[in-house]
Amino acid sequence: MKPSRLGSVAAQVFMIVMLVLWVTPVLFALYVALRPIEETNAHGYVSLPDRLTLDNFQAAWNQSDMWHFFLNSLYITVPAVLLTLFLASSFAYVVSRLRFRWNIALLILFTAGNLLPQQVIITPLFRLYLAIPLPHWLSESGLMYNSYLGLIVINVAFQLGFCVFVLSNYMKTLPAELDEAAIVDGAGVWTRYWRLTLPLCRPALAALATLLTTWIYNDFFWAITLISTGDKRPVTSALANLQGQFVANQNMIAAAALIAAIPTLIVYVALQKQFIAGLSLGSTKG
Repeated sequence: MKPSRLGSVAAQVFMIVMLVLWVTPVLFALYVALRPIEETNAHGYVSLPDRLTLDNFQAAWNQSDMWHFFLNSLYITVPAVLLTLFLASSFAYVVSRLRFRWNIALLILFTAGNLLPQQVIITPLFRLYLAIPLPHWLSESGLMYNSYLGLIVINVAFQLGFCVFVLSNYMKTLPAELDEAAIVDGAGVWTRYWRLTLPLCRPALAALATLLTTWIYNDFFWAITLISTGDKRPVTSALANLQGQFVANQNMIAAAALIAAIPTLIVYVALQKQFIAGLSLGSTKG
């Protein structure tokens, strides 16, 4: 076989293997969720079923009050995504479209925060959240801790660096003559950003919105550590409500996990092209 043909076959085999590795756990979770817990206890997880049922999905929905936790995730994810995109696009415009001495240094410093592991700052961040007061209409506890705003702020902070990096590289691909023509027409910085550059960045913004929605919605670490009240937690961390201290119905937990994954699947299917484009954004120039 020619080397090019051999490489193509190897690439296809690799993709098939990776597909199997990714899909198998999902299919197994679906299989476990469709089996009654009595059959699993009697015959084990790896056995042929006598019957399949949707009872685990119904029980997971009712016992975990999942609709309430879906709303919690909505309260956190939507503001966090919108705020991240606005702040990231503003900063990216400054470092990519305006010429001044320290723009590259600022970009490097800003994106360097992505290299910091979340677990490293959890102790000082926890103490900081306990010391920051908030009005009661923003937090029932009167603190940043145990509030929706606390989760929104930390998610924005950790996603901002990546979005700035991607958007700044995307904005560099836009012709500089656009800004020059707008300056000649008397447009200010805000007008050039909001009415000229931002509309041209819609593909990048749509791709980042898809990625951010998936990442923030699926967050588990911050929700567990920065929220103490169970009814304020997002749906991913609320799955722990289905597990008792001594007994856990893994079939029902698998059903609840699959239900929790539905919104991200809907976002991906609706914005599939933007999601795939987001995997390569910012890699062509910068």
